[in-house]
Parts: sequence; structure tokens; C-alpha cells
Amino acid sequence: MSTSFKRSLVTAALPYANGPVHIGHLAGCYLPADIYVRYLRGIGHDVKFICGSDEHGVPITIKAKKEGITPQQVVDKYHKMMGDSFKEFGISFDIYSRTSSKTHHQTASDFFKTLYDKKVFTEQITEQYFDETAQQFLADRYITGQCPKCGNENAYGDQCEKCGSSLNATDLINPKSTLSGNKPVLKQTKNWFLPLDKLQGKIKDYIEAHSNWKTNVYGQCKSWLDSGDGLQPRAMTRDLDWGVKVPVEGADGKVLYVWFDAPIGYISATKELLPNNWEDYWKSKDSRLIHFIGKDNIVFHCIIFPAMLMEHGEFVLADNVPANEFLNLEGDKISTSRNWAVWLHEYLIDFKNQQDVLRYTLCSNAPETKDNDFTWKDFQTKNNSELVAIFGNFVNRTVVLTHKYYQGKVPPAEKYSKEDLLVLEELAKFPQKISSSIEQFKFREAIQELMNLARLGNKYLAETEPWKLIKTDEERVKTILNIALQITTNLAILSEPFLPFTSAKLFSILNCKQINWLSAKQTNNLPAGHVIGKEELLFNKIEDDQIQGQLDKLDESKSANALNIQLTAAKPEITFDEFTKMDIRVGTILEAERVPKTDKLLKLKIDTGIDVRTVVSGIAAFYKPEDIIGQQISILVNLAPRNIKGIESRGMILMAENAKGELSFVSPTKQEESHNGSTIK
Repeated sequence: MSTSFKRSLVTAALPYANGPVHIGHLAGCYLPADIYVRYLRGIGHDVKFICGSDEHGVPITIKAKKEGITPQQVVDKYHKMMGDSFKEFGISFDIYSRTSSKTHHQTASDFFKTLYDKKVFTEQITEQYFDETAQQFLADRYITGQCPKCGNENAYGDQCEKCGSSLNATDLINPKSTLSGNKPVLKQTKNWFLPLDKLQGKIKDYIEAHSNWKTNVYGQCKSWLDSGDGLQPRAMTRDLDWGVKVPVEGADGKVLYVWFDAPIGYISATKELLPNNWEDYWKSKDSRLIHFIGKDNIVFHCIIFPAMLMEHGEFVLADNVPANEFLNLEGDKISTSRNWAVWLHEYLIDFKNQQDVLRYTLCSNAPETKDNDFTWKDFQTKNNSELVAIFGNFVNRTVVLTHKYYQGKVPPAEKYSKEDLLVLEELAKFPQKISSSIEQFKFREAIQELMNLARLGNKYLAETEPWKLIKTDEERVKTILNIALQITTNLAILSEPFLPFTSAKLFSILNCKQINWLSAKQTNNLPAGHVIGKEELLFNKIEDDQIQGQLDKLDESKSANALNIQLTAAKPEITFDEFTKMDIRVGTILEAERVPKTDKLLKLKIDTGIDVRTVVSGIAAFYKPEDIIGQQISILVNLAPRNIKGIESRGMILMAENAKGELSFVSPTKQEESHNGSTIK
């Protein structure tokens, strides 16, 4: 680690307080950040770990509308749920704050006012999308449409989460309001813009000075900067009633843009934590700022927030922004709306006291350079075949043998063989190996090295076989177990950033206080004569029925999603007179046959009560002709005739379509058969 920095401030992206934490969040930024911070503390570095709930995003107001409660009730509920889950999982924030706090509102307001007074913003009257049904201007996340760059049909007004492109709402093709489902109209409104176009040179210099950043981060930033249009001004205010009020005249009914407001939350949280010396971490040249985020937040942390800090003029800029890619679940994208997720608060109940198993699995499969996948079978394998069979097995054998042969006292090592010296030489290398990987944000590589240390211990015991030697060479066994206990102690030290609960349990078994990371460079951390505690299993085997229970949960979500009808927005209103023009009647299918050279069409002969007529219907994929003869249906009888595949079709059968696109008849009640020709009103 660079010695030019006296202290570090590490932030993890502020999660929206509109739902619980899931494994995608953990793998994306919170677990990597926690590992990094725990490591820095272990080497004695001055570090503060900052996070908190983002409580002003549009997702909050969407959640409130959906649940029929106030935005404040939403954020109060989820702020507590997320904070409790993070704590129980071992995410060791120095503070977990919230953007609804008075300190944050004042800090964000003052920050905006400083830029305003310095005339950084440009005041523009622009056309913004307005929902005429809801009678309000639409924030970016209240608008969805087709991404102009990748064609994603569900892009948001500020960003496409599929291709990662930063967008303006007016860039979307076929935009629609998430409030009413209607197409919004453009209406004039005044807002204050951060002129990113004028700041492009500064931002480009900043980005190019950090070409050592992760490829995905640096490459994404360069693509925005080097695109044909370059950076464009972005509004820093919004026409909403939930958020930090814009602190200038003529801004009634406006709040700060959530991506202006939210990153200032890092500053306000530091103020709450360190009211007397917060500036040491934000304004000193010997302080280092690091943002841990997911890839969907790169533009905000690498371009918009640095631009804000530059223009303010007093703050340090991020020295690194190690963003991870996305974690999928069982081969499918994690989706909160589809309940396709592993929720942290549920995991902590289902797998009580097994936080480190999930930490190990997520770190081992971290999406550091590309999207990766979490599966429950792999989770089980990681636990049973690695944590139990390698790590836990080595520690258990070492502790059991020490008690069996030496009453739990660490035996002296008085004579080393060539084999012993080679093992001790390897043992001494692990702290530096793991340190190097962590400092390069290669956490998968680091945790693999930790497991390699456990493998070294297992291999050493297997090759030396102290349980056999004890009968013929007790002095040799003393040396073997001494070395095995030194390996065990180093496992306790080096596992702390990754597996803090296991590390604490291991120090308890060894009957010693936690040892500083720097001490792990030695190979004699446990002195001869020290009495260790009794053996205790570090990890328990996870059985098939536990895993099946989790898979069943996901199957339930999948089934529920299949049953949910994806409702489209209502069509434009019609008058009652227009409705009465439709003549819908009960009919019975008399004959049915496939239309030659087609896959979807059936030719039906239908008794409508007023006549017998032919109708061509696209239902062949869902019904066999022989199965629907005698079926009563609803038919629109006054639809103008159409020629379909050379057949005159007179009328249209009413069908219902589910989420899978499957069709079913809209039929009269089965309790009492309706007469053909009965009208449907």
C-alpha cells in the first residue's frame, strides 16, 4: 500500500431504503469493502468505513405509493432492516447513517449553495416529461422506455441498466410514465444544471491520471468521455416533493437530484461520526478516498461526484473506485420485483451462525471482472468440500492431537527437518501474498491463498503422520504439532478480513487474544507451554434438505411470477355509446380444424344463436381441434369480415392471455349453461 497516505476513508454505495439487502448487493460492494477495511485495520492503518441509507431516491416514493404509506415510513422500515442485517453479517461500518438526517439535509443544502454562489450551475428552462394523469413532473426513474443504444425496452430515464449507458429521459424511445402507464408530455420547467460539457477537460485529466483503475471502470469512463457528443449538462434539481429542498429563491416544489444528494451522504455521515475532525479525511492531501460500488454506479462516482467536488474546491477526489460487475442467481438476473433473490435477513434466520459460509462463497465467486453466478449447490460444495473438509479438518486434527498427546499445551520445536523448514518458509510468505492481492482489490485471489494455507497444513499433517510417529519419535511429533499450531494461528490472523466470525472462534480455541496482522509474518506466534482451549467444530456440514429448501423457495417465486399477469396500460377512454356498438354473444363451437400451412390458425364453425358462421382464430398452439368441439365461448359478432388465408372470417373470439403468452377462452359460467345468442354486457 502506498505510504503517501496517512489515512483512508472507505465508502460503500448508499443502498436505496426501499427493500432488504440481497446477495447481489453484498457481492457487488459491501463484502469487498468490508474485507478491505478489516485488512487496513489489521495492519494498523487509520481508516474509517462510511455508509448509510439513500432515502431520497425515486424508488422510495414508488415503494410508498405501492404500499399506500408515506416515504418516511418506507425509509424508517428499511433503514433499520438493512442496518441490522449488515451488522449481523459482520459488515463493520464505523457508521451507518441516513440521508433523511438533519446533518445530511444541511450538508447537502450548503454544498449546493456553495456551487450556486460560485455560479457553477447554469439555470435553464427546459422541457421535462409531465404526466397529465398524475399531474406531476416525472423524475428520471418514473420514466421507462427503449434504450437508444442497446434497444433494452426497460431502460430508465437516467440510465440503461442493461448496457450501463447514462441517459436523459428525452433520449428514450417510446417513453411511458410508471405512475399511469401513459405516454408523458413535454412541459416547460426551470432547473439548475451542472455543466459537465464545460468541465470535460478537468474530468478527463482526472480519469486519465487513474489508468491503473480496474479495466471495467476506466474503460466505461473513457467511453463516455470519448463519445462523439462527449459529456452533457445534467440537471441537479428535480420537480418533486420528497428530498432535500433546493436552497435558492424561485425553487419552490423542487428538490436536489438524488445523485447530487446521495454521494454527499458520505460527507454528512463522516461529519456525524467525527464532528470535530471530519475534514482530516475529506480535505487533507494525505488522505485517501476509495469508493466501493457496483458497475451501475460508475458514472455517478467517477464523473458527476468528482465534478461536484472539483467545483467546490476543498475536497479530495477518489483515489480508486473498485466497482464489481453483477452477481446472478441460479443462472438468472437477480430481480427484487420478481422475488428472485437470496435475502440477507432470511439467510441469517435459515443458516443461523453461518455468516462466514456465505461470506466465503460470495468472495470466492465475486464478480470482479465479469458477471458471475451464485448457486445453492455451489454454496453447499464450498462449505462441505472446502470449509469443512480442508480448513475445519486441519484445525480440528491439530487441536485434537495437541490435547491427546500434550494435554493441550503447545509443545516445543527443538529440531527442524528440511521438510519443516520448507513448510515454515512457505508459511512466512502467505501474509504478503494475501496483502498484495487485497491491495489490488483481487479478493477472490486473496481468499484462495487463505485456503491454500489451510491446504498446506493438511498436506503437512498427512505427510508427517504424527499419529503414527508418536509411538516411536515423540520429539519429532512435538515439532510437527508446534508447526501445525503456528499454521493454525496464522489462519486465525489472516482469515479475519474474510471470515471474522471464524477468526474469533479460532482465537477462542487457541485461548489467545486477537493477534495483529503484522505478527503473521512470524512463524512462532504461539509460544511453547501455552495452553489452548478444547476442540470445537469451525464449520458444520450443510445437508441436502437445507439446500432443497432454498431451491423450493426459488421455485415458488418462479411459479408465482408465471401466474402474474403483466398488465398493460389502459387504452384511451371510450364513451358508453361506443361500447354499446360492440355486439358480444355466447356461441358454441360446432366444428374445428387446422388451417393448412399454418401453425397458429384454426378454422371454427360457431353457432352464435343468430346464425352459424366461420371464424379463423390464432389458438392452434393452445388447443387441439378435437378438444374444443362443444366449447361455449364469447364472440364479437359484429366485427367486419376479414379474409384470412383465403377464408372469410366473420367475428372474433374473446381470449385471455397470461404472463407466458398462453391463451384461454373467456367463457360463460359453468354453473348454468348459457343459450347461444345470449348477449354479454
